[in-house]
Amino acid sequence: MRTFGIEEEFFLVHPETRLPVVPGRRVHNELLAVAGGGNSVHPEFMACQVESSTPVCTRREEALEAVTSTRRELSAVARGAGLYLVGLGAPPQIAMGAGAVHANDRYYAINEFCGAITAEHYLSGAHVHVGIEDLDSGIEAMNSLRPWLPLLTALGANSPFWRGVDSSFASWRSVQYRRWSIQGIPPYFADAQDYLRRMEFMLASDVVLDSGHICWGARLSTSYPTLEIRVADAQVSASDTVLLALVMRALVSAGIHSPRPVPNPAPEALDLAHWQAAKFGIRGNHYDLFTGTKCSMDRSLDALLRYIGTELAATGDSDYVGAGLERIMREGNGAVAQRRHFRAGGFDAVLAEADARLLD
Repeated sequence: MRTFGIEEEFFLVHPETRLPVVPGRRVHNELLAVAGGGNSVHPEFMACQVESSTPVCTRREEALEAVTSTRRELSAVARGAGLYLVGLGAPPQIAMGAGAVHANDRYYAINEFCGAITAEHYLSGAHVHVGIEDLDSGIEAMNSLRPWLPLLTALGANSPFWRGVDSSFASWRSVQYRRWSIQGIPPYFADAQDYLRRMEFMLASDVVLDSGHICWGARLSTSYPTLEIRVADAQVSASDTVLLALVMRALVSAGIHSPRPVPNPAPEALDLAHWQAAKFGIRGNHYDLFTGTKCSMDRSLDALLRYIGTELAATGDSDYVGAGLERIMREGNGAVAQRRHFRAGGFDAVLAEADARLLD
């Protein structure tokens, strides 16, 4: 069974000011000491964030336990300090001026180089690492993922607000990421040699500081034998994070195992579809990259489940994923829920709900 691991980024927010907060040294150290479910916790780029990483998982139950345990312990530390811990793609409100960067030489270098981009990098994602056999299978999986990345962006959209107003996008985080030097949907690679040659070219440029600076929505890890999928915003609930991870794992397996030729949509079609997914989320039309036509979200999900059905059945995740996707379409994803809570009680309700639903 193909392995996977999940990285989640969270914001620490003050309930009264509704602004992201840099924790004091004691709280910071307590957060980093959390190890629930075998997870590890690390600082993130912004000093008001933390990131958790699960151990390598094989089964859905392992991932749920790891994600939920760490969220529970991190939340307990945050609440003890009078703060919210929230899984949002972007905090709905931020203070004026550049945000504080975590004390790290690499982060300082990125911050100095990127200036105004990093000054507003209040963005959190849910990244999923899926195990691959070797570089060749990783290239095959990444190529096959390209047409599906906009749909994953739409499902995982959870950042509709920015600087105290509705951005009019379901995933403003996805739009913000478009400002980085290497971003969006990765190009099609002919083979491993093509990939290595083009990576060498990018890393030799003056605008890519290191391999971690390549911000494609799916990229091959330089540290682990994995394909990292990065298009989803941070998720409010543990169950939605794991749901997306299971879909991503199935997509990687389906791409590697599929006897069909890997589609290679035009770059402008991929860019259009990705922007459209960030704009509308699960509401409105989407773009079917296989037929080159507009389509409904329902039709996109039907195509997705047909494509990954065999992989989901092999891992025993068919019912869980089917029910989860049905729930998202019925109740809404994170962006829909945030807007619903805002209408009911403003940003106080958005943040309180995000804090309360951390373990759902």
